[in-house]
Amino acid sequence: MSEPVKVEVGLGERAYDILIGPGLLARAGAEIAARLPGARVAVVTDENVAAAQLPALQAGLEASGVASTAITVPPGEKTKSFSHLETVVDGILAAKLERRDVVVALGGGVVGDLTGFAAGIARRGMPFVQIPTSLLAQVDSSVGGKTGINSPRGKNLVGVFHQPRLVLADTETLDTLPAREFRAGYAEVAKYGLIDRPDFFYWLEKNWQAVFSGGAARIEAIAQSCRAKADVVARDEFETGDRALLNLGHTFGHALEAAVQYDGARLVHGEGVAIGMALAHRFSTRMNLASPDDAARVEAHLKAVGLPWRLSDVPGGLPDAEALLGFIAQDKKVSRGTLTFILTHGVGRSFIAKDVPASEVLSFLRENHPG
Repeated sequence: MSEPVKVEVGLGERAYDILIGPGLLARAGAEIAARLPGARVAVVTDENVAAAQLPALQAGLEASGVASTAITVPPGEKTKSFSHLETVVDGILAAKLERRDVVVALGGGVVGDLTGFAAGIARRGMPFVQIPTSLLAQVDSSVGGKTGINSPRGKNLVGVFHQPRLVLADTETLDTLPAREFRAGYAEVAKYGLIDRPDFFYWLEKNWQAVFSGGAARIEAIAQSCRAKADVVARDEFETGDRALLNLGHTFGHALEAAVQYDGARLVHGEGVAIGMALAHRFSTRMNLASPDDAARVEAHLKAVGLPWRLSDVPGGLPDAEALLGFIAQDKKVSRGTLTFILTHGVGRSFIAKDVPASEVLSFLRENHPG
């Protein structure tokens, strides 16, 4: 196998590698043993990923003499809950893993967020490794140390910053992803271009079909995304400054996820982000911050790849504009009661907008609400 692409997340003594390429499940044991010699492993995964990917990972661990146990949870956003957090922590303790042993997240963003949080609090903090198996997780949630669960009051409101020791993005795991899940992950890839890499967004406009097909273009898109996120995380690990730019589309998107009660049949995270990015660009136009041509360009690309981009694209209807604003007000990016959004001056020119008037947001939501 050719050597994987390596991206470093530069956090001084806590720096870690992201390895990107095919066949990484088979060499996971060797990579973990090289960094954490003698450690035993608890692999946390969901039922779907367990069936498709767990045997290959277990074989890779066994081949390098790494003892492991598996903890399986149900798939879906609703698994990011207190009850499943307790299940994972109890599983780690029941396996008698020690503080220097390793917790491995094998799965998409839900498993990664839940597992990272469990590793961050079990025995007051244990090492963990991310092995993301969805495109969204490979380019976004597995990198940067944000972990957590949802509350009925909003998404990701409970959690800790806990950086992984290693991220293994095995691109072969993406071959079994349902088309909808791959498209949802692609929204996060496009996000990096829209934040501050207009040349990357242009490349995606020209090459998105090759990214979807797999091969070198897919690896390049994942690597570019990881480099973009690694650069931001190295500058602002705890989101006190420009790391907030990574939330482009997320304030609207998280509100939509909460509005559908995290029902993945209606809306998954990446779809919420896609709609949120389109809304952020359209709202920026409404506020005379950007040209309507930029919003139209973003919408056209999301539509071309098969992603939703309007509020009316959420099946089953939505609460009214006032209720959506209420979900936005619960977002973590609210500061002392004022609304903060990631807005834009155009493609690749996003910025942090503080003190956004709630009245403007409400008017915008009313104008764009399908009801």
